[in-house]
Amino acid sequence: MRRALLLLSTFALLVPANAFARGDFDPTTEFEQHEWIPIHLGPLNLSITKAVVYLMLATVVTIAFGLFFFRSKAKMPGRRETVGELVYDVAQTQVAEQGLPHKAIGRWFPYVATLMLFIFMVNLLGFIPLPLTGETWHGVPTWGIYAATSSLSVTLALALLTFVFTHVEGVRWNGTVRYFKSWIPEAPKALLFLIVPLEILGQFMRLISLSVRLFANMLAGHILILTFIGLMFILQSVVLSVIVIPVATAFYLFEVVIVVGIQAFIFAALSAIYIGSAIEPEH
Repeated sequence: MRRALLLLSTFALLVPANAFARGDFDPTTEFEQHEWIPIHLGPLNLSITKAVVYLMLATVVTIAFGLFFFRSKAKMPGRRETVGELVYDVAQTQVAEQGLPHKAIGRWFPYVATLMLFIFMVNLLGFIPLPLTGETWHGVPTWGIYAATSSLSVTLALALLTFVFTHVEGVRWNGTVRYFKSWIPEAPKALLFLIVPLEILGQFMRLISLSVRLFANMLAGHILILTFIGLMFILQSVVLSVIVIPVATAFYLFEVVIVVGIQAFIFAALSAIYIGSAIEPEH
């Protein structure tokens, strides 16, 4: 890693500044969504954008990962089986069993495990340079990084799934009256007109906290990396590469090694906790 970084920095110093510099650079433009394939059904916009392409790609990668690591027929366990067992163990013991009651694990383990793995793949693909920026340089697609989870609409859609499943399961296991009655804590009747709206608001805040936490962390990480790299273009000097490349690399490694996995784990774990608390509201 040190040798590769040194070679990259040396190359940047030897290349003339105007070979890279374009004078202006706005990292926020990297997150703009443009309609690559317009699809409009009345007021409904189903157009294919960069975020949609990344989600499709993450879906394919998630399925491929599952088929490769979870469907091994080897008689003796090897590295492939070890990786599969490790991921499965984290999803079962650290996510499902910690948040879901025992009677609901069989039903909801596949959901929270898939959610964790899918979000992990989406986040990871966001740090792999791909020619999916939508821009070209002399007719050749430019490479860049982009995470679909840095779009609030994507994280909100994922959170909305958990939100709906939570209350559907709450009603299914407890009945409508008992479930919604569980939202009201023991308190003097005179205070109920204040407590009940706060409890209802708290349920909707779960939706906001799930979506915004993932969105904000992924967006902030990408903006930091793009900003440090963009300094060379803004100031039209690759001499800054000696400083900005190591800093950007440090942020990049931090995001890939820590943030990518933690955010996927937290989203899945909270989803399991929310669904579990609806099934057994007394806990």
